[in-house]
Amino acid sequence: MDVRRSGDRFRGGDPATGGSTGVETLHAFSFGRFYDPDNLRFGPVLACNEERLAPGAGFDEHPHSHTEIVTWVVEGELTHRDSAGHATVVRAGDVQHLSAAAGVRHVERNDGAEPLTFVQMWLAPLEPGGEPSYTHVPGLTDATAYTLPESGATLHVRRPAEGERTAVPDTAGVYAHVVRGEVRLGGEDLSAGDSARITRSRGLELVALTDAEVLVWEFDEV
Repeated sequence: MDVRRSGDRFRGGDPATGGSTGVETLHAFSFGRFYDPDNLRFGPVLACNEERLAPGAGFDEHPHSHTEIVTWVVEGELTHRDSAGHATVVRAGDVQHLSAAAGVRHVERNDGAEPLTFVQMWLAPLEPGGEPSYTHVPGLTDATAYTLPESGATLHVRRPAEGERTAVPDTAGVYAHVVRGEVRLGGEDLSAGDSARITRSRGLELVALTDAEVLVWEFDEV
């Protein structure tokens, strides 16, 4: 298990270095000008970015290709528009999946009156190309999961109350990102923004040290 701490993430969003006003980004993987050859991916996961957008801030239209883009809104409301004709407001607890396929352009903005925080994860597809697609899942619960066959991965959301235990999938690879609260995993205490990259998980449990929310990806190959 490889634990990465919140404070070690790369910081982006500074207008002086090409970022957007009102946007703060925390990168868990090598990203853009923050190039780290030893931190390019884990399994299919290419990026895990925590985005904080002030009211009125956002990302103007920009392109993506050959990437599965999965977004989890933590607080606030995310306005999404893309070149395939989708326009959606994504709220806290919702999952959004934009399959960029051979190419798509999109806009992401905070058009609300309150701050917006979301975690956006990029995964590599098993096969490149194809037609872009869009999925919006309102209110993903602990009892359900979001399967991403394009990348051979499944996303689980875990919201254990203080003292509760929840199993970690037994599989080839697990990527766990703590959204809020504190948990213990494999003898390590993790706080908001911390993550763990686990290979050949067997019999692991998340133990909630406080009420918590954790995003857990499982995949068959690392």
